[in-house]
Amino acid sequence: MSEPVFERIRTEISENPIMVYMKGTPDFPQCGFSGATVRVFELLGVPIASRNVLEDPELRDAIKRFSNWPTIPQVYIGGEFVGGCDIVREMYESGELAELVKKTLEA
Repeated sequence: MSEPVFERIRTEISENPIMVYMKGTPDFPQCGFSGATVRVFELLGVPIASRNVLEDPELRDAIKRFSNWPTIPQVYIGGEFVGGCDIVREMYESGELAELVKKTLEA
């Protein structure tokens, strides 16, 4: 994995404790799954960094290959791929997401 776009992704996920690759922006999500994912982090009251894959077709394609995950949004916490909307919502409901976020932000 030595594509330049992969290096950009690695840098973004290493420099941002919570990184969300989404359709649209947190203020104006362009799909329901991206919007629901952002809302989960709003409920936790934690800041996220995000990239709008609709503005960058190369990134939109590459992030799916980088994570080997076919859908958007994609969430990375502490540099690790967590999953998409359904997984983030399940983790939120179980309390697992709050624990992971707290641990990551305290590190």
